[in-house]
Amino acid sequence: MMDKIQAWWALDEAAESASTDNPLTPVRPEQRQETVPMLTLAFGWGFLITGLLTGGQLGAGVSFWPDLVLASFTGNLINFTIGGLVAYIGFKTACNSGLLYQFVYGRIGVFLPVIFLALLTTGWQAIVVGAFGFAWAQDFDSPTFYAVAIFGGVLFTVTTYFGVKGIEKVSVPSVAILVLVGLYAIYLNVDQAGGGSAFLALSRETSAANPISFVTAVNLVVGSWIVGAVVMAEYTRFAKKAWVALAIPFIVMIIAQWFLQIVGALGGVVSGSADFTTYLLQQGMVIGGIGLIGMSLALWTTGDANLYLPVIQTSAVFKRPKRVMVVIWGALGTILGLGLYQYFLDWINLLAALVPPLIGPLVVDYYLVHKKQYNTDDLKRLHAWNWAAVLAYGVGAFFAYGVTYGVLDLPDILIPSLLGLVVSMIVYAILYSVAAAMNIRIGYASISSPTAPAE
Repeated sequence: MMDKIQAWWALDEAAESASTDNPLTPVRPEQRQETVPMLTLAFGWGFLITGLLTGGQLGAGVSFWPDLVLASFTGNLINFTIGGLVAYIGFKTACNSGLLYQFVYGRIGVFLPVIFLALLTTGWQAIVVGAFGFAWAQDFDSPTFYAVAIFGGVLFTVTTYFGVKGIEKVSVPSVAILVLVGLYAIYLNVDQAGGGSAFLALSRETSAANPISFVTAVNLVVGSWIVGAVVMAEYTRFAKKAWVALAIPFIVMIIAQWFLQIVGALGGVVSGSADFTTYLLQQGMVIGGIGLIGMSLALWTTGDANLYLPVIQTSAVFKRPKRVMVVIWGALGTILGLGLYQYFLDWINLLAALVPPLIGPLVVDYYLVHKKQYNTDDLKRLHAWNWAAVLAYGVGAFFAYGVTYGVLDLPDILIPSLLGLVVSMIVYAILYSVAAAMNIRIGYASISSPTAPAE
């Protein structure tokens, strides 16, 4: 028995590198995927249920037109910009985030962003596990909630065990059903409100009761998907063409999440719930059953995608088999899912403050310092850690956190997530420039050209 456990735990680098997901090395040309499967995956990944939850929060405190629509678009545009920058790096280098962060943070310093992101992503996983239980139980306290939530966590863990291919199989029916259910939910809510004009009036009345600022609304949207944006390389490393790599964050942020946020906002205003299973179940068993199936498939896709992200990153850094990390993070997400869902709003505010600054040093280092010339052959010879990147992240996170929670008295027009990103980029650029002027080497020094697919 112990021999089997040791064999399961032990790393076979050759087998992992040859696997479809290949967490330990840049993907090889034959491991890249064709255009249609990649775009299909993007739609499946983009229709994560977080959009519904975020839309419901927005609908409760922001007038639908024009404020909510504009806040949703602005936040998604910020995430798309960040995701696009990361997506292109992943495409050019064929590296996942766990490998990419080593270039800027170092072989030891990489533990900061990877462990941090893995914990945050697992928090999202826990929220999805809780949402799965709530969809079927419609409460958080009954035995049904706990039973279904645990079943969902186990289901997500088992299917993620099969990697990208498993997620692709779940995503196709999920998208089709969710779009149809979402369109029906839009019609139902507008109809119940008494038409478009009546809905807009109801939205203004609802948001006036507990208003939130435009900046806070944008920050909620950014926080709802910023983790996905900064780890976009996990998927775009498989793309064969640059436009496909950039199409993935566009589909995810600009199309899928915007649609779901609108659906969630309508439900939050008219039906009092962003979770369409709550009000569709009131329409009868047929409509409610279809809604429940659509929500379950969407949560299944969401759970698989959220679990896949920390698994790949930590496999690359800790040098453990992907199967081991799936079980570890899947179990943790399932346990946390029994209580974290109720703190959704607090969670995405924290994400919006602390995650964007992580990517700032990488963007500056790749695009400005090294002119898009990372050589993946240098991965085994990288520096131990880069103090400039760690310090830049700390300063950026301090400003974003300070504005979010009122620690710093700065103008209200500043969007905390964007502020943290920009500050981390500026600080890293300054530190690198000063170090270069003083002939002090920091970070990754090689600028030899990598092998990359044609654009």
